[in-house]
Amino acid sequence: MRSVNLHEAKTNLSRLVEEASKGGGFVIARAGKPLVKVVPLDAGDAGPVRRLGFLAGEIAVPEDFDRMDVAGLFEG
Repeated sequence: MRSVNLHEAKTNLSRLVEEASKGGGFVIARAGKPLVKVVPLDAGDAGPVRRLGFLAGEIAVPEDFDRMDVAGLFEG
């Protein structure tokens, strides 16, 4: 896998990302020490999509939710 220094990565980021998206991952290094690996995302690796606000208007959060006695709910 190709290694590029941090300055080169900043200077050529668009080109490097384009290469990575086509399957040619690379490692970004500082002073010869590898820092991060950039690889293309696979559709299966993206994980679940979180939809924010999908329960809007369907649930109500009590005003005192942050002061509730949760231990008391379990102890009865």
